[in-house]
Amino acid sequence: MEALKDRKKDAPIELVIATRNPGKLREIEAILAHLPLKLLSLEDFPDIPDVVEDGTTFAENAGKKASTIARLTGRLAIADDSGLSVKALKGRPGIFSARFAGNEATDQERYQKLLDEMLGIPDGQRQAAFVCAMAIFSPDGETQFVEGKIQGWITFAPQGEYGFGYDPVFFIPEFGKTMAELEPEVKNRISHRARALEKLKLILPKFLPP
Repeated sequence: MEALKDRKKDAPIELVIATRNPGKLREIEAILAHLPLKLLSLEDFPDIPDVVEDGTTFAENAGKKASTIARLTGRLAIADDSGLSVKALKGRPGIFSARFAGNEATDQERYQKLLDEMLGIPDGQRQAAFVCAMAIFSPDGETQFVEGKIQGWITFAPQGEYGFGYDPVFFIPEFGKTMAELEPEVKNRISHRARALEKLKLILPKFLPP
């Protein structure tokens, strides 16, 4: 990390965040904002097509996205695949979290489908975890993976106005609130994505020029 901090401010390293999801992008940018990096996203490369996420695990999807974007842009790239794993649903929606209610579904439609599938599952049997697998990939082929996870429960109804995705129905016992009830600065400290990024920051120097 010292190597990262010691770099000249007028020569930032370009890092591509492999997403077009505005909510995800805001979270990652906020967590990495204090580092001397020039953060880019797929919005800066409109001609690059979406990467098909056909892996069987979060890590496979993250790795495919990061490696593809690094090669196409010629820049260091990070990508994550995140999702919700619900114990009572045997791990679903898992890697299909974003497509759980169809490719064009809204966040509300996704979490409402989840609540509908969990009708009749009582309090005490609604354990879940948000999981984030993140990959960093350099254009010369070096790669590494990290993972972040946070445990919680699925509520019976949505609560909160912050966040995106399944945040309104994911309750965190330590805070007594859903993810969507946490202010962004709090979420950006404790979320599955934040935990993965904290691990990523520790290995970033390995990918930087000497």
